[in-house]
Amino acid sequence: MMMLLQSTTSILPSVKLPILKLRPVRCSVSVAPRLQAKPSPAEVSRTIMELSSVGTFSTAASAQAQDTPCPPLALGVRFAVDPQGTPVVCLNASSYHLAADISSSLNVQSGLRTTQCTIQGTLHRPPPPHPLSFFKSLWEKRFGEKADADFIHVLDVERVLQLDNFMEDAVWVTSSDYRLATPDPLRDFAHHLVHEINTHNMEDVLRFCNIYVDSDVQVSEAKMVWLDRLGFDIHLYSPENDVYEVRIPFPREVTNEKGAKSSFNGMAQLAWEVEKNYQPLEFPKIKQLKKIAAKVK
Repeated sequence: MMMLLQSTTSILPSVKLPILKLRPVRCSVSVAPRLQAKPSPAEVSRTIMELSSVGTFSTAASAQAQDTPCPPLALGVRFAVDPQGTPVVCLNASSYHLAADISSSLNVQSGLRTTQCTIQGTLHRPPPPHPLSFFKSLWEKRFGEKADADFIHVLDVERVLQLDNFMEDAVWVTSSDYRLATPDPLRDFAHHLVHEINTHNMEDVLRFCNIYVDSDVQVSEAKMVWLDRLGFDIHLYSPENDVYEVRIPFPREVTNEKGAKSSFNGMAQLAWEVEKNYQPLEFPKIKQLKKIAAKVK
């Protein structure tokens, strides 16, 4: 039964349709992209930094802390970000010796997804014009606790390396592009909405593979993994355990939860009508299907 997402958090059926027997389908996906298919690497990086609060900080220990040259050291840290996406860290006493003005990096991954970014720059004490209280307030807002002013440092962004998955090349982002980019407006509820769709609308996700994508890959399972203002990503699993990813754009850009649900419902209704031959196929299918994981031999 096709289920439609409602404006509230619950999902209720709106049209009574015959129950469809699920079976492996031949994925054929691609919706007519009327706009940019996905956010830029700079936007993705800003979104990752807004959604995350833990990363891997890497640098060399300061010369004052070591009698001999020290190899690069990596450790997990918590961080907040300022309005331009600059990371703010609060180093404890045991790692305070890392806070010399030397090149450092902060790697941050996006939850269970493979999407990640690495901020490269120089770690130093908070610079003017912002007072130290500004950075303390960022920390308290993110973690609900006060930060020791003596341990607060910022990682001045020099460039960013953004990576979608381990089988693709990473993309460098300039510091100016990173600062000027806007985090995705759907970021705060995207995870909840993806979970809701995978729980209650799995038939629609499978149908999207058959109607909107053009591929010879046999699909035994499909799962939405992310959603943003321009569309959503679906992982396709073959009977051989290979994993593919396809990007399906929304018909138009959305800016809030209501718009995302409305666009998904409209696409689900159209896919059902095309499948039942109630509507002709009047759009080109998506052909960009990328393999992101292979069967372990």
